[in-house]
Amino acid sequence: MEPRLNPYQAAPSVYKAMMGLGAQVNNHSGLDVTLLNLVYMRASQINHCAFCLDMHSKEARAHGETEQRLYCLEGWRESPFYTDRERAALAWTEAVTVVTDGFVPDCVFDEVRPHFSDAELANLTLAIIAINGWNRLNVAFRTIGGTYRVPEPSAKAQLA
Repeated sequence: MEPRLNPYQAAPSVYKAMMGLGAQVNNHSGLDVTLLNLVYMRASQINHCAFCLDMHSKEARAHGETEQRLYCLEGWRESPFYTDRERAALAWTEAVTVVTDGFVPDCVFDEVRPHFSDAELANLTLAIIAINGWNRLNVAFRTIGGTYRVPEPSAKAQLA
């Protein structure tokens, strides 16, 4: 597989805006990095984005996520490894990602609502929107996965 083009070089201002949304959600949303990485991984599984799966699995491991939880993520409903809050977030992720299945059902909103404040739910939804955008860019232009390296802690601080 060959990449079609590099959208980040072709449209650097859009890339900068996408990075800004990601930094806001990752650093100022109040959502735990473990939860965000699960959300990013699950949306990327649904969207078949190998680049994002590579990136976020490495990020998740760097933040202490277990192999067991990463391997079982696609079957989270049948797995005992996730908290009720994580399960609610994963259900919300699937509903917001796959809007062709009748939009976002009330029952999923009712499931997620007790686990998140208004601000957290808005930020969780923005995180899902962001990863779906990244997934679509990378899938559309065939961004090659496998080369991502987790930045050193000092480099991460500069991205924030």
